[in-house]
Amino acid sequence: MKQTFITLAVAACCAFAGTAGAAISKDEYKTQKDRIEADFKAAKDRCGPLKDNAQDICKVEAKGAHKVAKADLEAQYKPSPSHDQKLRMAKADAAYELAKEKCDDMTGNAKDVCKKDAKAAFVSAKADAKVSKATTEERKEARDDKTDAQYAAAKERCDAMSGNSKDACVTDAKKKFGKM
Repeated sequence: MKQTFITLAVAACCAFAGTAGAAISKDEYKTQKDRIEADFKAAKDRCGPLKDNAQDICKVEAKGAHKVAKADLEAQYKPSPSHDQKLRMAKADAAYELAKEKCDDMTGNAKDVCKKDAKAAFVSAKADAKVSKATTEERKEARDDKTDAQYAAAKERCDAMSGNSKDACVTDAKKKFGKM
């Protein structure tokens, strides 16, 4: 059942992929907008019978798919680099929110690592979304942000260890991410 919701979320996110780059008419825009709202309501309704974090995950998936579908529709209706960037940001936000919610089923260091990994993926996706029209300095800054987030996630994984293993893990992370 959980796989069905994920499939629906992915389908909603990609609903307009076939027409990307081609502007759509005002009537088609209104029709698609109404369909997106109906799909969102149906997706939320499917979350009702679920319990605990499964319900929370379902709701986050529905909300994320809704935001992505709306951003994709705007990018189709008024194609522009700005709308393309907003679509990439909506996808990054949706993926991050879903990843964070899935971490709630975990405990201890596994949960901490999960959250750091989710944050690292989000920072990377956000940086990639911004980089398309960025200056050289902004690209360097985005690259640095990605490296910092990945380093934080690697360091968090080391916290599950102790003694020499932990020291070696931290040293390896520092070397890998240029923090020495």
